Amino acid sequence: MLKNQWKLIVVLILGVIGVILDFLCGKPTVGNWPIAGVLIDIFGIYVAIGMAIEMIGDIRKGRWGVDILAIIAIISTMAIGDYWAAWMILVMFTGGESLEDYATSQADKELRSLISNSPRKANKLVNGKVTQVEVDDLQIGDHIIVKPAEQVPVDGKIVKGTSSFDQSSLTGESVPVNKKPGDELMSGSINGDVAVEVEVTKLAKDSEYQTIVALVKSSEAQPAKFVKMADRYAVPFTVVSLVIGIIAAGVSGWDFTRFAEVMVVASPCPLLIAAPVALVSGMSSMSRHHIIVKSGPTLEKLSRAKTFAFDKTGTLTQNKLKVSEIVPEQGVDKDELQALAASVEQQSSHIIASSLVDSTAKSAIMPVTNLKETTGEGVTGTVDGKEIKVGKLSFVAPDHAKIDAGATAVYVAINGKFAGYITFKDQIRPETAETIARLRRQGAKQIMMLTGDHKNVAEQISQAAKINDSEVHADLLPKQKIEAIRNVPKDLRPVVMTGDGVNDAPSLTAADVGIAMGAKGATAASESADAVIMVNDLSKVNDAVAIGKHTMKVANIDVLTAITIVIILEIIAATGVIPAFIGAILQEVVDLITICLALLAKTEPKNPEQTGLEK
Repeated sequence: MLKNQWKLIVVLILGVIGVILDFLCGKPTVGNWPIAGVLIDIFGIYVAIGMAIEMIGDIRKGRWGVDILAIIAIISTMAIGDYWAAWMILVMFTGGESLEDYATSQADKELRSLISNSPRKANKLVNGKVTQVEVDDLQIGDHIIVKPAEQVPVDGKIVKGTSSFDQSSLTGESVPVNKKPGDELMSGSINGDVAVEVEVTKLAKDSEYQTIVALVKSSEAQPAKFVKMADRYAVPFTVVSLVIGIIAAGVSGWDFTRFAEVMVVASPCPLLIAAPVALVSGMSSMSRHHIIVKSGPTLEKLSRAKTFAFDKTGTLTQNKLKVSEIVPEQGVDKDELQALAASVEQQSSHIIASSLVDSTAKSAIMPVTNLKETTGEGVTGTVDGKEIKVGKLSFVAPDHAKIDAGATAVYVAINGKFAGYITFKDQIRPETAETIARLRRQGAKQIMMLTGDHKNVAEQISQAAKINDSEVHADLLPKQKIEAIRNVPKDLRPVVMTGDGVNDAPSLTAADVGIAMGAKGATAASESADAVIMVNDLSKVNDAVAIGKHTMKVANIDVLTAITIVIILEIIAATGVIPAFIGAILQEVVDLITICLALLAKTEPKNPEQTGLEK
């Protein structure tokens, strides 16, 4: 049962009891009070008190809402003794809340379907026999069988068998991908026609699909916090409604019934429904485009964003760097330098680390112990009995003379002695330049590159991406990235920061909106971000902005439409032609109109050439 359905059920039951008592049992009374009216009034008081408590809590937090009109509508109908009008208002409020719950559940069904499809069982191979076990019980190194048409339960690599895998829900690729022994599999992929044997490489909680599910659960828990977009209009709408009601009562010789009739149609249920349904619809649309948004306010900030900041490596550039040159110190073997550096970096998710590991022969990579990572600086570990440091020169060998590597580089020290460095070639993503151009067409005033890499390397990428050199900030530590974001002037905010690595997590948190390129799985960046792009495609930043703008446009039009209709009804009710009972029915009609308009946020934004969204 949806969270507000029980209230609606109670109100409907009271209505049935009231009809039986009033029309079939001769309208029995308690003293001079009809029993039906007493029951309805008791529940009405309960609902009004609950709303008043919530309203007082909001006022204490500095938020003034439209709940006061709802409370006045309930109390005024009870005060004039029109308990059937009070019952209809209760139907309206509880029904409106139930409709909101239903619309919300429909709007985010893409999110919930992801959770419900999460793999729970796996076929574990033990001594040549297949045993079904819980996915959470699998350990790294276990072997499992993935049968045809089954979902891959955890991340792993194929040991035996060749098959095609549908990865569309994870990567957006519409064509199944062929996988052979040695290839990696992401949990959530759907196997084709051939059973394969897979070695588990990640625990269930760390696997790709479960990471997405965790993010979805985080986003699903947020909607209740952004319901009150209508509160922006609360004070003027409340004042206008009360003025119309007071004028109506004064013109009618201070007939409180006329005031009550205006307050019934002035109840703010449509306004309270408009924003949350539209925002959850927008979050649902984001999900369809492989973007997980953790809260409603993120959509609003995206719609108004004026500055976009990007990390360089792995964000503006591709997920693969190429080793360009290995420069060892005298007496150090080139292959040994690469093998030791790759061994220390093998557990890191940063793009430079993974590129180094991928370019090194697997047989050369050795076990690492005592591994320690210093954010934004480098890593330290013990390999083959030697202490290895890999990272920035200032971290690896702080007393060494400055080296102009002329490219992205990592420096290596062995047992405290500088041993050489490895350079990498950076390759811009094919979609980067067009994404930047589209962001400008959507209203971006400033686009910045924030990177810890050398300035000459950063400028090469900025020229290809068509980012102004004046907006390129190189050689930055995480702290300096945060300062660059915080120094953006007020007239160029909100600021959206996009990054992919552990070192980007602080700057993602500092930005008004942090977007993580989370296609590689759970990282500190994904956990710190407000939104996570689950596919390896930078243009999704542009899609996120387009959906945010469309969602907020729908939400604002919906709220203003509801206000216009309600005020027109108030003016008509002020003449006395709309009895309270009929006014409550009209309010229910406005609720339905509001929900239907809000669900338009699920549709695609117009002008796909500008937004980059495909229908």
